[in-house]
Amino acid sequence: MERSKYFHIWLGISALLIAGSAAFFSVFGLSKLFAGAALSVVVMAGSLELGKLVSAAFLYRYWSVVSWFQKIYLTTAVLILVGITSAGIFGYLSNAYQGATIEFEKQSTTLTYKEDRLEQLQEDKVYLKDELVQSIASLPDNYITAKRKLREEYNPKVLELNDQILDVKQDISDLKVGLVQTGVDVGPAIYLARTFNTDIDSVVKFFIFILIFVFDPLAVMLIVAFNQALVLRAEEKNSRPRLGTTVNPEKKKRWWEVYGERKPVIPKIKILNKLKKESKKKEIDLKKGGVPIEEDI
Repeated sequence: MERSKYFHIWLGISALLIAGSAAFFSVFGLSKLFAGAALSVVVMAGSLELGKLVSAAFLYRYWSVVSWFQKIYLTTAVLILVGITSAGIFGYLSNAYQGATIEFEKQSTTLTYKEDRLEQLQEDKVYLKDELVQSIASLPDNYITAKRKLREEYNPKVLELNDQILDVKQDISDLKVGLVQTGVDVGPAIYLARTFNTDIDSVVKFFIFILIFVFDPLAVMLIVAFNQALVLRAEEKNSRPRLGTTVNPEKKKRWWEVYGERKPVIPKIKILNKLKKESKKKEIDLKKGGVPIEEDI
């Protein structure tokens, strides 16, 4: 099978990029988790990432040579390190998501509080009006002055509630405009959350889990595939004849072999016919008592 001359190079580059990205995200995420010893965690996690990739390549190249204990231990270690790397990537992406949405969530919480406050003020206004109506209705009709005093007492309270309602409505409008501007950073997540009728956190967690299930396992498999390509390439080079060596003439293609045909059979038929004629001539000479004369064929 004909293989691309430079495919193994591209395979190695892609494996290096994906493995390097996964290692960076994982190391950064773990350093955020253990912020008290960030530098030590970076060194430790970086060493483990390199050891994981080297172990995967070693298992592929020397699987038939190493003992079962090494196979079991190294395979288990690689799988555990894949899980640790995935956890680090999850921490990194979660931290990035929280950094992008913290202002959005802050404004959303404030908006919810303002909307609840507006609803309460409107209820207070309705209650105050009902109380005024009931107080006036409880007085006799001839108590006009008392009714007027009641209205004068309640009017400042109603006006105050109106002012508060207007202020809260203005705050709600400003918050909604701010949410539109802040929501640009998380616009796709908001759209998906509305599409699937769920919250933003659930959508983001779903996508993060998809990424971590593909990211680091793909990096390890590409490292193994790169080693496989190198081994196959070395075997192909060893199977080719070196310069200055003679090629087996039996393996050379004859002049009549264009598509793998066999040698023409016409010369063989002529030789067989000649041998038959010579054998008949010898039989006739023997019957006559003569001695057959040997001729070169």
